[in-house]
Amino acid sequence: MDELQPIPKGRGQLSQVLQSAGEIISVEDVTTTLQMERRQATKLLARWNTQGWIKRLQRGLYAPVPIASLGQSQVLDDPWLIVPTLFGPAYIGGWTAAEHWGLTEQIFRGVCVLTARSVRGKEKTIQGVDFSLKRISKRAMFGTKPLWRGRVKVEISNPAKTIIDMLDDPAIGGGIRHVSDCLEKYFSENKGTAEELISIGERLANGAVFKRLGFLAERRGGPDELIEGCRERLTAGNAKLDPAVPSRKLVKRWRVLVPPSWLARAS
Repeated sequence: MDELQPIPKGRGQLSQVLQSAGEIISVEDVTTTLQMERRQATKLLARWNTQGWIKRLQRGLYAPVPIASLGQSQVLDDPWLIVPTLFGPAYIGGWTAAEHWGLTEQIFRGVCVLTARSVRGKEKTIQGVDFSLKRISKRAMFGTKPLWRGRVKVEISNPAKTIIDMLDDPAIGGGIRHVSDCLEKYFSENKGTAEELISIGERLANGAVFKRLGFLAERRGGPDELIEGCRERLTAGNAKLDPAVPSRKLVKRWRVLVPPSWLARAS
């Protein structure tokens, strides 16, 4: 009968750290769990990385490599797991939240993250996963729900906040046409109410949101309480329906500039 081979010391140490830290490992996790100095912990992480047991996400942060992923460049089974650590305070939003809540059937390649942390650049690729980042103020960090992914709690915008965020910045919704489709599904599949949209729009306090929302709601034929609510909250000045699209035609009653192709059903 073959004797069981002892677990290598390094593997045993890594197992200890993982039991304590969870899915993401930092230098502090190693120093605390193994009771060693920071310099020693940094060297140990570098050695594990060289051995292929963990993968570096960014300076000082690593992810364990599952056996099935050995030799692969991408080791993250669930990219959402690293959002709180790398970008927090942050939440999953925009097109990624729209996919989660069933507001769209379109599949987007990257993960959309709204963060109150100062970050360099709007796009980051970590372990083969693309993250699209939008910097927001801390006062805009509301309207989210917690989701547990393993031992990690990840915040995601609720359906109404997802719609309002995409109206605030159509780029994180894949463009205004896709945002309009998401709004259609929001009502047709009872994902939320007009009252929720108005309440969240008021709290976000961007007048362009109600101009875009009112125009789109009227274009789709209601609901009436949403159209009226948007009309009551119109602010001065004009806003583009989508800042990324040339929009020179003004729909006066909504104070919104739209592309000519959107005027077929508007006047």
